[in-house]
Amino acid sequence: MEKISTCPICQQNSFSTFLNVQDYTVSQKTFDIVNCNSCGFKFTNPRPPIDKIGAYYKAESYISHTNTSKGLIAKIYHSVRKYTLKGKLELVNNLFPSKGKLLDVGCGTGMFLNVCKENGWKVFGIEPDDDARAIAEQINQSTIKNDVLSSFPNEQFNIISLWHVLEHVHQLNETIDWLYERLSNDGWLIIAVPNHESEDAAIYGNKWAAYDVPRHLYHFSQKTIKQLFEQHNFRLEKTLPMKFDSFYVSMLSTKYQTGKINYLKAFVDGLKSNFKAESNQQNYSSLIYIFKKN
Repeated sequence: MEKISTCPICQQNSFSTFLNVQDYTVSQKTFDIVNCNSCGFKFTNPRPPIDKIGAYYKAESYISHTNTSKGLIAKIYHSVRKYTLKGKLELVNNLFPSKGKLLDVGCGTGMFLNVCKENGWKVFGIEPDDDARAIAEQINQSTIKNDVLSSFPNEQFNIISLWHVLEHVHQLNETIDWLYERLSNDGWLIIAVPNHESEDAAIYGNKWAAYDVPRHLYHFSQKTIKQLFEQHNFRLEKTLPMKFDSFYVSMLSTKYQTGKINYLKAFVDGLKSNFKAESNQQNYSSLIYIFKKN
């Protein structure tokens, strides 16, 4: 394990334990999430180093990397994904109607890239996981890069998206600087991450599935992600909800609580979370942040 000695946002070095969370997906080990006592940013600490983290993704239940359809949760995931892919495509088309160059960082199995490609976008992808990247290359019939910081020198893109990816990135500040350099001046950066200030996070505590340690290295709130990106000369233009996430995360969370999915409880808690978010600073289970360069 590697230990982080300074906060990735404010560079202070005073932390307190926020939660102890078990990895229910792969290792069954328990990891600490710490709270920065200066800025409130929460992150997994200590964590597996970048050359060891790959082992924590090797599970068939890690759906975004395998495209597995085994089990009811996987079937629900794929059904919802068909709907959400349409919404993501509509979003990028509204942001940049002329359909230029789109880069999806952490593209997984490449389904979003494929939808955009079929709609007329010139698409590019980066995916570090070998198995997921192989599927993405097969689906899109194109080469997918395997590393962020060494890819696409001197190139710029009209849309750069990271769908539930930023929380996985070891070199956080270096990656955001790289994103700034790769985004065109008229381009849009789309960041989607879980929100630990949501009602479903409050309901499930350390069983909240979106903590997903140790794969999730960082745990963002609206305040901390805005602060982080402002330091890198981005400005937040809008924040959008991902309303399906509260239901999916609640399903997994009930499984972590009792060993068995409680679909009724998950549905009720998902509704409760979305309803609370409507009146509580838009604190949905996951949020999409849309940034422009200053």
